Parts: sequence; C-alpha cells; structure tokens
Amino acid sequence: MSEELATVSQPAADATAAVAPAAAIATILFVDDEPSILSALRRLFRPQGYKVLMAEGGAAGLALLELESVDLVVSDMRMPEMDGVQFLEQVRQRWPAIVRVMLTGYADISSTIGAINRGEIHRYIAKPWDDQDILLSVSDGLTRSRLERENRQLVKLTQEQNLQLQSVNGQLNEANTQLQEVNGQLQTANQQLHGVNDELELRVKARTQELEASNGQLADANVQLGAANAQMEKANQQLNAANLQLEENFALSISVFAGLLELRDGSVAGHGHRVATLARRMAEQMDLSAVEVTDIYNAGLLHEVGKIGLPDHLLQKTVSLMTGDEFEQYKLHPQHAQAALMPLGRLRQTAVIIRAQHERVDGKGFPDGLQGLELPLGAQIIQVAATFESLITGRLAEKVYSTEDAAAAIREGLGTRQEAAVQEAFDTVLQEMAAEAGADIEVPSDQLKAGMVLSRPVLSPHGNVLLPAAFRFTPPVIKQVLDFEQRLGQPFSFFVKKPQDPKSAGASKKPAQTAPVASAAA
Repeated sequence: MSEELATVSQPAADATAAVAPAAAIATILFVDDEPSILSALRRLFRPQGYKVLMAEGGAAGLALLELESVDLVVSDMRMPEMDGVQFLEQVRQRWPAIVRVMLTGYADISSTIGAINRGEIHRYIAKPWDDQDILLSVSDGLTRSRLERENRQLVKLTQEQNLQLQSVNGQLNEANTQLQEVNGQLQTANQQLHGVNDELELRVKARTQELEASNGQLADANVQLGAANAQMEKANQQLNAANLQLEENFALSISVFAGLLELRDGSVAGHGHRVATLARRMAEQMDLSAVEVTDIYNAGLLHEVGKIGLPDHLLQKTVSLMTGDEFEQYKLHPQHAQAALMPLGRLRQTAVIIRAQHERVDGKGFPDGLQGLELPLGAQIIQVAATFESLITGRLAEKVYSTEDAAAAIREGLGTRQEAAVQEAFDTVLQEMAAEAGADIEVPSDQLKAGMVLSRPVLSPHGNVLLPAAFRFTPPVIKQVLDFEQRLGQPFSFFVKKPQDPKSAGASKKPAQTAPVASAAA
C-alpha cells in the first residue's frame, strides 16, 4: 500500500531553515513500514520545498516509482517481505539515475555492506537521525544527482564541439599559410618598433623611480596600520571580556530569578537549583552538546516559572490532592511559562523544553500529547529530575518519598514517560551523587583557597542561591566573602569537595562549574 502524503510546498521563508532545496522542485520518496517514521519525515521535509511521496513497503515503493518521476529515495533497512537492500537493488537496476539513501536503526554491518554493494547507496543514516544531518544528506544527494546529470550533458556538448573544432582546424591550416605571409610583413614592422622600445625603456625607468618613492610612503602607512591593528586587537580583547561578563550576568540573572520564584508560600527553597543541577548532570552523562546542556540547565531553574500566576492555595496543595478543576488550572503552567520566556531569544529552546516537561513518550502527557520522537530529549530529562525532587520533598504526593522509593517510582515510567537512555543517565547520576554525599568537608571562610569547589549550594535565609554547587572559588570571591563576614561580624563555613588524589585527578569526566555567582550583598 502506498500513499502520496505531500505534493509541492513553497520553500520555507524562515531564515533559519536547515537546508535550502535546489532551484528546481525535487521529488523525494520515503519508504518505511512504520507510519510514525513516515509522519516524522513528512513533518521534517514538508517545509523544505520538496515534493514528498510516502510508501509503507518496498513493493508499494516500486509501484509508486512506476507512476512518478523521483529524484531521491530514502528507504528503511528492515521491512517485511522486501527489505531495504532488495528494494534499493531493484531501484538501481530499473532507475539508476535515482539517488539512493539507506535509513537503518540496526548496527548490522553485513546488511549495510549489502546495501552499498547491491543498492549502490549514496549514504546510510542511523536511527534515530539528527534532523540537520538527514536534511543535509538529502540536499547533498540531490545536488550530486543534478551535477552528474549536468556533467553528462556537458560531455555530449563537448563531443559535438570537438567535431566542430576538427572542421575549424582545417580552416585554420589555410589561415596559417596566410599568416606566414603576414609574418614577413610583421618582421619589417618589428624593426621599426625597436626604436620605439628604446624610448619606452626611458619612460619605464622614470616611472620606476616614481613607484619606489610611492613604496616608501606605503611602508610608512603599513607601520601606522600595524599600530592600528594592535589597538584593534586590544579592543577585541576588551570586547571579548565584556561579552564574557554579559554571559555571566545573564546566567546570574536566571539563577537569581529562579530563587525569587521560590519566595512564594508553598515553594521549597533551592528546588529549582536542585532540579537544574540534576538535569545538567544527566545531560552531561548523555554527552549532549554544551548548548543543549545550558538550555536544559536553564529549563531546570525556570521550569516552574509558569506557576507564578497560580493562586497561593493551589501552590500549597499537593498535586495528588487537587480537584479536577484545580488540576486543569495547574496544567496550564507550562504554556504560561513558554509565553513568558519566548520573547527572550536566548531562552526560546529553554521555553520549548519547559512547555513539554509534562509530556510522555506514550503520548498521554499534556499540554500537546507529544509522543515518541516528537518529545524533546531535554523535556524528558527535566520531567525525571523535577519528579524525583518533588517526590523526595513531598510536593507531588501526600507522603515524602525516600531516595530509593523515589528512584523506584521514576523507573516505573520507563517506556511510558521517558526513554531508556534518559533512565540510564538518571541511574548513573544518582549513584554518583550517593557516592559524593560523603565526599565533602566543611571549611571556615578564613581557610578557603582558590580552586576549592563547593559540594553544596550556599543559600540565603530566604532560600535564594548565593553560590551554586560546583562553583570554583577564586581570589576575588574569597576576598568578597571575608569582607562580608567582617561587616556582619558573623563567621561562615562552606562545604567543599575533598581534594582528589593526583593519580586520579585526570580521570574526572566533567569540569567544575565556573558560572557567575550572586554577590554576598544579595
């Protein structure tokens, strides 16, 4: 069975489109036995300006190729009745000009080799794919097909022109004879030109002297330009320092705002920072990019920003005890959060993650009912981290869960609320945190040293985070702490990580945090 799911759509006007299609409208056929995969591919490629065709099997794909002119085929590896190798081999034999791409979720080297040898595929892409990677692969394949077609036309044109050149060569031979006669005349003219050349040499010598003087002036200008470049380099360094300070101030603003959210009745001091720290460690455990880790950390800090508009009695109420109307009102907070954060360009992806924090991989979450590949990985991480912290603080249920019971409750959501990869990262981080719980020491402020790393956050009496966990002390911050302590006349102490054994120091997987800190005056 085959279905033409999309025809032609105008190229996306968004300047951030991942890949711009070729000038001529290209036709792409996707073949996969899983409708959800076809649906995801349709949503990804529809805005790119291609004519998109879909088939739910190899036989349906061949039948569709009989009716439609197709430029590129993307086929799944494992399909019933006819697998991807067999299908692409027939495509190569019957329509050799079509570009062939293999989409596989299996690490099967023999099948991949078969697809390369028999189907002569352009490339293969592993599931789950990266949107940018598959868009670029398709664009590259279409470009390559177009270039090969143009090359064949150029070869044909070259052959025709060669025949014409042979005829022209005969005419040129006749012209050469005439040119020999003209050369004799030119020799006479050359003798006359010798006299002219002598005069030109005198003029060139005079011009050379003028150029030498100009070169001296240029050398002086180059010296001045070098000095200007040095000033620009210094200005660039100052600009980079200012940009770094802006980045630190932005992160500090988010941290302070997260603390302000927890000043309302019913909030638990430090909840947002604990969720953010746990989520960041899970993201790092999964080797996500630095940008993704930052977006997820910010989402953890601000995941409850949408609750700022909820009434106090609702914030003070455990979720499991809410009435139907109260829960419907509560369910709106992810949408309110996204609406509040979207105007901030730096937080747009963070806003998307926060909106989807209550979605589930089985599609039974809210507010949009996302499922499978539609659900952002960062949203799953925030959902696990926030649920765990809420269970152990009694915010989600009537009782306060122990760490072990909360971890067991999280595992019950495997396959319905979160993917296996997210669960594995959570289990690993939880074990690391348990091992780290006894791996810190309490140090008075007068014994602080540069390079010491906080093992626990430093909170104000109102629950605001003054110094986050994993903050590395620097001499200016230590001086600031000592000055503040002297003004108050009250000693402070801090929990810092025990120094590592030099032999094992190189085995540390993640660097300590050097994010900006709230001033002691906060």
